[in-house]
Amino acid sequence: MSGRELERGSVLERVQLGSIDLGAAASLLGLSYRQTRRVNARYKAHGGAGLVHRGAGRPSNRSHPSAEREMVMSLIRKHYGGKKERGPHERFGPTLVAEHLWTDHGVLVAVRTLMRWMIDDGLWSRARKTRSVKHPRRERKARFGDLIQLDGSFHDWLEGRGGMMTPCLMTMVDDATGLTLLSFEDHETTWAATRVLRAWIGEYGIPRALYTDWRNVYKRLLTAGERARGESEAFTQFGRMCEKLGITIIAASSPQ
Repeated sequence: MSGRELERGSVLERVQLGSIDLGAAASLLGLSYRQTRRVNARYKAHGGAGLVHRGAGRPSNRSHPSAEREMVMSLIRKHYGGKKERGPHERFGPTLVAEHLWTDHGVLVAVRTLMRWMIDDGLWSRARKTRSVKHPRRERKARFGDLIQLDGSFHDWLEGRGGMMTPCLMTMVDDATGLTLLSFEDHETTWAATRVLRAWIGEYGIPRALYTDWRNVYKRLLTAGERARGESEAFTQFGRMCEKLGITIIAASSPQ
């Protein structure tokens, strides 16, 4: 018996002893008077057994026959289970299995039912699959000047205390050492990039390569006309300057 059924039994026993009437029992049990009268009649006729829910121990009216479940699971194991050694994440999930069971075999089973069956059978897990990193970190360059990262960043760098301070911070960072050179500019333009590069060259010499984004300041895609002429690389004005200095521009293929 459940705790609620035991509590009902104790209240109805007091009714049998005459210490309370059915109205008081209904209030204690949180039932209507008519419900209390019916429950009390079952208690008088069958004792505590009359208070146990009539569906206890019986299969649900909505449950699937064991033969049907085994038939469905055999289909899943044969067609959609995959190799067990690959783990539950490499096999079909309940939603996809439900779709294929219906379209391929004409078997209709609820997704939540399939989920429960597949978990019990070890064919699926709620745990998320761990994804491999698409862009692993590369090793830094070995020597100073081999690769310099160049970029412009817009921000209220002085948190409103700078008055007319320009918002674009041009940054050059040496990949090998982390050495940094900064310059505030109005915008990330060809001339802003040229000024910060000139400052770097004056201080540290000409770098071998610049790592930039795909802004038209640094590098751009070929136009249709350039592709038709068979040209292999498109130069910006800044790119032509770098080519004359022997500086390679490498455009980033991933977000910042």
